[in-house]
Amino acid sequence: MPHYDYDKDYPFAAFITNLGKYNEGALVGEWVKFPTTAEELKKVFERIGIGAKDEFGQTYEEWFITDYDCYVDGLYDLLGEYANLDELNYLASKLDDMSQDEYERFQAAMEIGDHTGSIQELINLTENLDCYDIYPDIHDHDDLGRYYIEELDAMQVPEHLRNYIDYEAYGRDIALEESGQFTDLGYVRDTGDSFHEYYDGERGSIPEEYRVMTFQDDIPEEEISEWAMDLAYDMDEFFRQNDPQYAAEHPEEHAAKEEIYENLMAGRISALETRSWLPWGRPRRTIFLRRLRSSRTPPAMKNFWMWTPR
Repeated sequence: MPHYDYDKDYPFAAFITNLGKYNEGALVGEWVKFPTTAEELKKVFERIGIGAKDEFGQTYEEWFITDYDCYVDGLYDLLGEYANLDELNYLASKLDDMSQDEYERFQAAMEIGDHTGSIQELINLTENLDCYDIYPDIHDHDDLGRYYIEELDAMQVPEHLRNYIDYEAYGRDIALEESGQFTDLGYVRDTGDSFHEYYDGERGSIPEEYRVMTFQDDIPEEEISEWAMDLAYDMDEFFRQNDPQYAAEHPEEHAAKEEIYENLMAGRISALETRSWLPWGRPRRTIFLRRLRSSRTPPAMKNFWMWTPR
């Protein structure tokens, strides 16, 4: 396990909140340290009332994340209200498995902005740390030039001529050639190794040992399929009413229902996010995405249309 900020023994924690209670004016939730387990998360859901009924007999089914405690530099801004808990646990587990050297390479890659646009990209970054080298004591071009000449013997320079070398200019050329960058952790260079995608964003590609929402997996496939088809029907209608580009591409009513259904069943939410959201406005777009992202249970899919303003 690497050394996290403030000497914490976990990379981040999330405050998971009962969405139904929140909409009623009550903040009912609990801090969860990641990585966690399916058993622990199930207990948390029970304690915060997910699965319980309100006074009208309606089940509290939805949750969201109201806050994070994050001890990995640069990670906080990538953690959203409706983040996928399996993804969060996958990332946290990969971070916990790192050596200190691997963690420093990960942090350096984050600082230069390589493959840091989403949790999915960060997970893939954890699997591709061999793409980066770090020279921890190199902080400017002069340092870099001296290191390459004096330590790596990149250029044979007689001792009596070393005072005449423009180390800064030489270091600048090296950094330019290697596409290297200076970070708080030192100089970072690309090793030239290929960057491979191990995680494609689909739940099926998350290894079993990292999944924590498995306690919601015991719903019959036929029931999930039926509700996914209902949701696909409603979503197609919603897209046609609110996205002119979608309506132009699919002039026949419900012509794309099967495509949406297949994306839902496969968990390919990102494929649905590529729609043109601009005409929708932020409130409707936010409601749509939060309902869709949190739809790990069929009731969440079933209630989507109720929650989306018309």
